Amino acid sequence: MSPVSALVILVTVLVTAFISGIFGMAGGLILMGVLAALLPVATAMVVHGVVQMVSNGYRAFLWRKYIDWRVFRRYALGSLAAFGLLMLVAWRPEARAVYLLLALTSMLVWLPRGWLSLDILKRGQAELAGFAVQALNTLGGVAGPLLDIFFVATPMDRRAIVATKAVTQVLAHLVKIGFWSLPLIAAAGAGGAPVVWPPLWFFALAIPLSMVGTTFGGKLLERMSDVDFKRAMKWLVTAIGAAMLLKAAGWL
Repeated sequence: MSPVSALVILVTVLVTAFISGIFGMAGGLILMGVLAALLPVATAMVVHGVVQMVSNGYRAFLWRKYIDWRVFRRYALGSLAAFGLLMLVAWRPEARAVYLLLALTSMLVWLPRGWLSLDILKRGQAELAGFAVQALNTLGGVAGPLLDIFFVATPMDRRAIVATKAVTQVLAHLVKIGFWSLPLIAAAGAGGAPVVWPPLWFFALAIPLSMVGTTFGGKLLERMSDVDFKRAMKWLVTAIGAAMLLKAAGWL
């Protein structure tokens, strides 16, 4: 990784952590897009997983009193089922497919709510969310908009939504790191082309930057209303998705 690439990624980590600190999502979409443009897919997935796991973990810590642990436990069951299936299939997408998955994921926020009657608190839906979100997060790197669909109709307030989504995403990114680390370990063991991996100082800077961005994003979240929160999140994710679609088509 060149110093310029590292600097671009570090700035992106700070900005996207701030965005995710507000909305509990969207920042991961941007970060994944930048990483996929600068690093091989497998490396990008692992780096994204590490940074996002720290960011979400810190956000979950900040809002820990609002976490719904019953939802998390049910979500974890579906997540583990998805991981087992993906290990059997063993398919890993290339860069263009990742951009397309990111674009399609972001557009999920525009699905008419009448088409899907989803509520993370209802029976069986946390498990369904865990399965679907884990599968998409592992293959595409990000699944925030899909996860959000399960929270839109819930009576939980914005802080409970952000906190519970954060702890579920810690698990999602941990599984993703394990899934994408396998080809990197295999490549290193086979003595093939050297694995492109950021230096340790990159992570030493990325982790505190992620925490700083998350902290300031959380302060802005406190000042927002639930209505403004959901409206701004929808349009932001749409703009990101449009950019990812252009990237998948080779126009960016």
